[in-house]
Amino acid sequence: MRAALGAATARLSAAGVASPRVDAELLLAFVLNVERSRLPLFDALTGEDEQGFLELVAARAQRVPLQHLVGAAPFRHALLRVGAGVFVPRPETELLVDAALPALRAQDHPVVVDLCAGSGALAVAVAQEVPQARVFAVECDRDALPWLRANAEPAGVEVVVGDVRDPAPLPALRGTVDVVLSNPPYVPTGTAVEPEVRADPSAAVFAGADGLDVIPSVIRCAAELLRPRGLVVVEHDDTHAAAVPALFAGEGCWEDVSDHLDLSGRPRYTLARRSDAASAP
Repeated sequence: MRAALGAATARLSAAGVASPRVDAELLLAFVLNVERSRLPLFDALTGEDEQGFLELVAARAQRVPLQHLVGAAPFRHALLRVGAGVFVPRPETELLVDAALPALRAQDHPVVVDLCAGSGALAVAVAQEVPQARVFAVECDRDALPWLRANAEPAGVEVVVGDVRDPAPLPALRGTVDVVLSNPPYVPTGTAVEPEVRADPSAAVFAGADGLDVIPSVIRCAAELLRPRGLVVVEHDDTHAAAVPALFAGEGCWEDVSDHLDLSGRPRYTLARRSDAASAP
């Protein structure tokens, strides 16, 4: 088995995979249906297991996302079902949950909305970590919706078919929401990205020449939904450190606007509080 892992690691490294050994071990663990930590307990592979492993390694060497091959993506304490048609959540998005937790835990029964929910990563994480919350996940893409429902419904998250660009996708919640979270499409068109990103739905990744085609709609929708002093946290491109806070400032209904870095020191998300519900756009 060590030889198989070594050969797989070398093949993935030659293909430009960023974490070849880790990916090889995760693929082998998937084939064997065990935790990665249990791989040292196996001395040899059956012929069937070896063939299955080689096929997965070959696909990964073609830069098929690891998450598509194993059918799941970890996100905080959740293991989300993902595949073709839905954006694979990234670790940096977990920071949005950290940013919102103090506000969520200060409420007895907070109401939370995840806009541009995709796989439902943010919504599911909040539902797991703040079980007293009522959580809604809003998504319009027909290919993403089956994945969202598969992840959200077992977690008690309410799925809403709606477009953030509509005037009010959740009219019954207007002015009552405590926290809005969003990881919208924000990559500027033409940005060079890894092949794995190209496997994500284009509409979930790219947002016009400057990457800002969708975020203004997220800001306006959040303004409609949030109660006074309600919190919004929006992920953005690392080129948007000034642009996204400026969009909030331009609406005239936000205060305490601040931009925040991810763990690699890059601008990653903007946080703001709703000032006066009467001035909603």
